[in-house]
Amino acid sequence: MKTIQRTLAQFTLVLATFFMLSTMSSYASAATVEDLNRSSTLALQNIYKTNPAAEALSRKAKAILVFPNIVKAGFVFGGSYGEGVLYKAGQVEGYYNSVSASWGWQAGAESYGYVVFLMNDKAVSYLEKTKGWEVGVGPTVVAMNEGAAKNFSSTTLKDDAYAFIFDQQGLMASLSIEGTKISRIKR
Repeated sequence: MKTIQRTLAQFTLVLATFFMLSTMSSYASAATVEDLNRSSTLALQNIYKTNPAAEALSRKAKAILVFPNIVKAGFVFGGSYGEGVLYKAGQVEGYYNSVSASWGWQAGAESYGYVVFLMNDKAVSYLEKTKGWEVGVGPTVVAMNEGAAKNFSSTTLKDDAYAFIFDQQGLMASLSIEGTKISRIKR
């Protein structure tokens, strides 16, 4: 009897998480290409104002991938979704989505944005030629926090990609295993 109750409880958790993510994912996707382009441009301008290291990276980057709004929710099982823009030489080169799934101790919902500066041809090529970039597989991505960004200079560049997270809102407690995949989408 306990096995049936446990299975039912797990199924309910999965179903509730799926429902939360499906309703929230509509908030993470832009209504139009123009909206996505506008919000990505604003996100870049804001991160340059608040973080000089990001602006310095932009001058050296081969491409910049901007996800202005990612929505994340979870309760044991969780996930996130958002859409973004790839810029090369200041021009829109394509559109991508960021999808993640997680499992473990977690509860809550949050939204945030992130920018990935692709620093070399290897990272750009990997993004363009694969059917999705799994973060943690392929080129090295370094997440820049405030402390790392303060000690950063353009002469210390050695990694394939640098990521900055911004505009975190909401509350998400988490101790979980997570995987993120970035894939090209047609808009």
